Amino acid sequence: MAITNITIEMRIYVINLKECDPKKCTARKLRRFGLVKFIDRRRCIAKGAILLNPFSEKVLSKEDRYIIEKKGIIALDGSWNKIGEKEFEKYKKLYAFRALPYLVAGNPIHYGIPTMLSTVEALAFALYIVGFKEKAFELLRIFSWGIKAFELNSELLEMYYNANTAKEIIYLQKKILKKD
Repeated sequence: MAITNITIEMRIYVINLKECDPKKCTARKLRRFGLVKFIDRRRCIAKGAILLNPFSEKVLSKEDRYIIEKKGIIALDGSWNKIGEKEFEKYKKLYAFRALPYLVAGNPIHYGIPTMLSTVEALAFALYIVGFKEKAFELLRIFSWGIKAFELNSELLEMYYNANTAKEIIYLQKKILKKD
């Protein structure tokens, strides 16, 4: 009996707040390439999915892989100058919030700034951490700077990927931040 490789169709969503420059918007480019689906914030198409939220008290880990496989992952795409904790409150009853651990932006606008990730970086790094490495690279590859963004964070991403629980990721993050 032959073993077949079963591919999971990734449910990758973006709630686009239409606040960023369309020419620089990584979410729009991902949509043009058919890699994400834009969803309306009022519809429950992805109810129960992981919404990446930098204000969340829970950190993303491999423990969340099952949720992403079944329900999907969502990024809120908007301007860093406008998005605050209140913006995420609207989604509290619909989605499971998770924050990404400490990572550094590799995008040209915020290059080298900790936690100032573009939408594509947030999605790709989240997918890498939970074990969807190929999909992470697929998202990053369409940007001229995408692989460089990965290289900038490769050690951190590999450490987080090797952690099995959120508790382990928090421990690693604390160690990393004490070094700086």
